[in-house]
Amino acid sequence: MTANVRSVVTGVGGCLPPGVVTNDDLAAFVDTNDAWIVERTGIHSRRRAAEDQATSDLAVEAARKALAQAGRSADDVDMILVATTTPDLTFPATAAIVQRKLGAPVGIAFDVQAVCSGFVYALAVADNFVVRGLARCALVIGAETMTRLMDWTDRGTCVLFGDGAGAVVLEPRAGEGTTADRGILGFALRADGAKQDLLYVDGGPSTTGTVGKLRMQGNQVFRHAVVNISEAVLAAAETAGVTMAQVDWFIPHQANQRILEGVAKRLGIDGTRVISTVAEHANTSAASIPLALATGIEDGRIRPGQLLLLEAMGGGLTWGAVVLRL
Repeated sequence: MTANVRSVVTGVGGCLPPGVVTNDDLAAFVDTNDAWIVERTGIHSRRRAAEDQATSDLAVEAARKALAQAGRSADDVDMILVATTTPDLTFPATAAIVQRKLGAPVGIAFDVQAVCSGFVYALAVADNFVVRGLARCALVIGAETMTRLMDWTDRGTCVLFGDGAGAVVLEPRAGEGTTADRGILGFALRADGAKQDLLYVDGGPSTTGTVGKLRMQGNQVFRHAVVNISEAVLAAAETAGVTMAQVDWFIPHQANQRILEGVAKRLGIDGTRVISTVAEHANTSAASIPLALATGIEDGRIRPGQLLLLEAMGGGLTWGAVVLRL
């Protein structure tokens, strides 16, 4: 590989399960209402996977769409990374299940667990494999069935999350070593395990022997999100050698409309340059960024050659940002 090789996104795909759950649907069995949810989160509805739909099923559909857009087939894939906090099974990795369902050949396949930051982390991991010549056609997938982790009596959390998957194909391309190159230009990853109690699931194989339910201190998460995400974004932009003014589209993790607006304001990014899908998708954790990316491409807002800024924050706490040119 040349010194200036870049990991370029050549295909993008998304998958939303057909089941739609509106705020009014939730109000039928939990103490909430549409106005309360919209005012605090910006969410109007979310998708919920059918009982017989696994995380891998959503991942496979998104992957097939991404491969088709890239002009590739499963036979070309030599690496699969699935960012998920809702795997099909404790093991094997959901990535290996996706590999089997796609019919991809023997290659690299593993999961990345950084909760809502998972897709950003997975992109950074895949970038290192592609740039070093260890993968030539990498599938990076964010896929979640977050509704399976909900406590449906907790209105502070069950209204926030939905199911879905998004995928990108990463391939190596020679660049000039400038910010005009297509591909991943820079990233910043962060974690602070001391903040675990702010957002976590209260179960696991080695502690309770159960899956557990999601627990969150919403106000504290909001406060840390705006400050920490902004720092990571600026660090990723500095690594990439770009400024906020050069960014065409800000594609944040779709956690909460107020967080999206808070981070954009802190960074001086105009709201017209923010891709927001939270109203219809809710928070799909690691799937939210690739789903928003797929939506922006499908509706024509995001075009080849544009500079994109991706960011996320999740349980751990983990957070990070990626700068790439499509």
